[in-house]
Amino acid sequence: MRRLLTIGLWGITLATTLAQQQLPMRLWYDKPAQFFEESLPIGNGKLGALLYGGTDSCLIHLNDITLWTGKPVDQNEGKGAAKWIPEIRKALFAEDYAKADSLQLHVEGHNSEFYQPLATMYLVDQNKGNVTDYYRELDIDSAVCSDRYKRNGKAITREYFASNPDKLIAIRLKGDINYKIVMTAQVPHLVKSRNNQLTMTGHATGDAMETIHFCTMLQVKTDGQVSTSDSTLTIANAKEAIIYLVNETSFNGYDKHPVKEGAPYLENATDDIWHTQNYTYEEFRKRHVADYQQYYNRVKLYLGGNGRNTPTDRMLHEQSDNRYLETLFFQYGRYLLISCSRTKGVPANLQGLWTPHLWSPWRGNYTMNINLEENYWPAFTANLAEMADPLNDFIKALAVNGRHTARNFYGVSGGWCASHNSDLWAMTNPVGENRESPMWSCWNMGGAWLVNTLWERFAFTQDLDYLNTIALPLMEGANEFCENWLIDDPHQSGARITAPSTSPENEYITDSGYHGVTCYGGTADLAIIRELKYNILQAHHVIGTPKYLLMMDKTKMFRLHPYTIGKDGDLNEWYYDWQDKDPKHRHQSHLIGLYPGSHLLSESIIDHREETLKACEKTLLQKGDETTGWSTGWRINLWARLHNGEKAYQVYRKLLTAVAPEGDRSPNYSHGGGTYPNLFDAHPPFQIDGNFGGTAGVCEMLMQSQLSSLNPQLSTIELLPACPKAWKDGKVSGLCARGGYEVSFEWKDGKVRNATIKAKKKGTVILCYNGQQKKLKLKAGQTLPVKTW
Repeated sequence: MRRLLTIGLWGITLATTLAQQQLPMRLWYDKPAQFFEESLPIGNGKLGALLYGGTDSCLIHLNDITLWTGKPVDQNEGKGAAKWIPEIRKALFAEDYAKADSLQLHVEGHNSEFYQPLATMYLVDQNKGNVTDYYRELDIDSAVCSDRYKRNGKAITREYFASNPDKLIAIRLKGDINYKIVMTAQVPHLVKSRNNQLTMTGHATGDAMETIHFCTMLQVKTDGQVSTSDSTLTIANAKEAIIYLVNETSFNGYDKHPVKEGAPYLENATDDIWHTQNYTYEEFRKRHVADYQQYYNRVKLYLGGNGRNTPTDRMLHEQSDNRYLETLFFQYGRYLLISCSRTKGVPANLQGLWTPHLWSPWRGNYTMNINLEENYWPAFTANLAEMADPLNDFIKALAVNGRHTARNFYGVSGGWCASHNSDLWAMTNPVGENRESPMWSCWNMGGAWLVNTLWERFAFTQDLDYLNTIALPLMEGANEFCENWLIDDPHQSGARITAPSTSPENEYITDSGYHGVTCYGGTADLAIIRELKYNILQAHHVIGTPKYLLMMDKTKMFRLHPYTIGKDGDLNEWYYDWQDKDPKHRHQSHLIGLYPGSHLLSESIIDHREETLKACEKTLLQKGDETTGWSTGWRINLWARLHNGEKAYQVYRKLLTAVAPEGDRSPNYSHGGGTYPNLFDAHPPFQIDGNFGGTAGVCEMLMQSQLSSLNPQLSTIELLPACPKAWKDGKVSGLCARGGYEVSFEWKDGKVRNATIKAKKKGTVILCYNGQQKKLKLKAGQTLPVKTW
């Protein structure tokens, strides 16, 4: 008994020590932000702010993740468009690809709505005089931002946070406070002032009777004097001032008209601002930090470095203190996910939560041919499963609208589908408005890809109720569409393909020299369908479906047109061994089965697995390393899955290339994919998915896990499967593995030294480390220490 107690305490001590040894994680600067890509983001999962700092004037952009243009979709859109599908197939099988491309324009619908900024605030220091010692910081260990400076030798400090439990943004000013607060917006709005409060009402761009409305309230508590005029509130002769800001919108669900059936946003905002009477600033701050840290503190990472001596923008630009920067970027991704993804039915969009633009790039929408999926790659491995909750109701909404899209556009009466883009209203139609290229407009695999995130949630949490009531029904609905959409391969008896098909945003060159996008049997389509069927098969293993039904599902999977390898040894992206117009294209959609999927790793699913994996490697070598930010994030994970730690690390370093802000044409910065001074991902422009891809990539380099395809109750966990030489020593705690496990370990000279595994449920693990394997059996709730030397 004493020995067991000692081992148990050793395991607990290991995890605690790892948690204590992570260096303080902070972004800091010695000057205010001039550009959006230098501002610091805070958010509570719904309400967010971009903080520029400054001495004379501090600019703050405000966002609410539910402020979009538009209204619920017309479920009759596209009726009659399905008549063109047989004509497109006829053209394809006659090898008339130009005609097929042209006919695809008939199978397009409206483009998505726009995500829009809420408001703009200015904090204007009315004092005059010399300014020194400016400092600006975002502490991601506590999710608190601050800045400070001295004017005429007197210190002024400002602190900012966005609280989820109290639905507010709080700002505290301390020092010689003579400030003016100005509130305005880019969208239609009206500001009223009274006593110590500013109230702004308005609506998203468009017809006021057909779009979302909002109410923003700002209230000040101070020991000084307050006066108001129009859109301005002035604080005079104060030593301290507390600013509380709340906002509510009329968004009431994807299927509710924002005006006729809108949420009572005026009443809700009033309730929110009244709530600020219930606690002091310090109490609000304490509640915020406790709420945030219950998620953030689950994972700690130590790779070395210092992080205390160099401002973040300079560290990035000079590529100094790399170990600290690599750790900071990893944890920053976790910070961003906690800060932007906590609103029921409203996932993180292309901007996450943060935009200063009235018309955001790519509408700030949900791009479902990679980007929305990539947003949630770190959710489960980095121990933030709750942050994926918004996907549940969003995918449910897609499934409702997607049944109409399947019928109207594709002539499929069973199941549901979604396409390239979506928005707050869960649109599922193919986009393009009958005039834009099928290269990106005409693609219906968005739903089939996105539902695999639901399976991942089960794989990591082992929540059977979730699998039975949410994940599996939605997966099977997407699979039903795929079954009805697949047709017999005209060139291979017994095989099935999709037609028409595209490979997201890519373009081929046929043997005759035609540059096109529409094809049949695209590898990406079939990879997505394989992954979906593979996950459904595992789900049915878990719930105990009879074996003969499992064999039927497996037979359907094997009937898909197989992967093929080209003459150059790469994995073919098209049905034929055609060239890509751009061999280094940012999308590598035909590698989905390697990552984020896993069916290419399964010997029971893929024939000639080793040859296929070598073809994946050849494809990545052809692609090279020069690409967009989000694509770089993807390639880190792909190289890690191939157990090539040096290449994965090289690409991770590529992601950390310093990129100048969009308005800054500095010649000594990169203007391609990489990272902005505030560590936002540069597509360019900003897209948040690269941040999340990078965080997920670090997880994959340090640990990988898979469920057995024959027995999903058996997990294989690999420690340091793709650890580069640059990370020869390190510690990590709290990473999550499939099967419901939480893993902590340390390593020295590239060898695992100590590890602990905590099980959510009873299970069996094959633990792989240092070239050996151990089979471990764990009880529910057990924390098992593993000595690895």
